[in-house]
Amino acid sequence: MNASAVLLFCLILLSLSGTQGIPLSRTVRCSCIKIDDRPVKPRALGKLEIIPASQSCPRVEIIVTMKRTEEKRCLNPESEAIKNLLKAVSQRRSKRAS
Repeated sequence: MNASAVLLFCLILLSLSGTQGIPLSRTVRCSCIKIDDRPVKPRALGKLEIIPASQSCPRVEIIVTMKRTEEKRCLNPESEAIKNLLKAVSQRRSKRAS
């Protein structure tokens, strides 16, 4: 092998070691596909999850699991009814803690 081929191979090898990988998927991965605007009664809630915006999903997601049906619903965090629901739940929790 001649010296210029070895030098070229070494330069290519060194240039490749400094490159960074590109993510394979650039799609947004949110848990909620369909968002529901219907009001929810606080007593009907089994579980309430608030997932903040992140790199994988640019929006805040609110997921509730209903007590009786175990149905999961994604709620619209911008809806006035949902904002009132979150206030009611936080007030109920603060009363329990006191």
